[in-house]
Amino acid sequence: MILVYHDVGGTHSTCLAANIHINQLPVDRIPTKREILSLKTFDKLEKKDYGHLIYIGQDEYGVDVFTVSRQQQPQLVLNGIRDMYEICNKTLDGLYIVGTIQTVNNWMRIGGFSSRRLHLVNFGRPLVTYGSLKAYPNIVKLVKNTKEKIAFDLRQ
Repeated sequence: MILVYHDVGGTHSTCLAANIHINQLPVDRIPTKREILSLKTFDKLEKKDYGHLIYIGQDEYGVDVFTVSRQQQPQLVLNGIRDMYEICNKTLDGLYIVGTIQTVNNWMRIGGFSSRRLHLVNFGRPLVTYGSLKAYPNIVKLVKNTKEKIAFDLRQ
């Protein structure tokens, strides 16, 4: 089974969701800035990483968790992932693709754009980190819903 968290940049909300999912970040409190900034992909992906699945880890159900930066072409990237999974597994059962864009706030947009696109890391990273802390409860909710769906599917 595979889970892919995706959004435009693949380095902020997706990184947080994936790390919450594999229990590397807490669900019962807001993490510290240090905890967020220590994640291997938080605000660190480059243009060369766009469209590539980035393995984050495995959850308690045995699901391999990935992130992807799908830029402004979600269907091109996501359709490719679905097709390859179906070719390899003869089914789409066990594939979960979850967008995180609905959890992104303006602090994250401005900070992420400044840090990743404009390479103004000293300006953008504090903004995207602040926005991520504000968005954290919504990201936790998304992850909890995703885990509930996976648990339900496994009982079937």
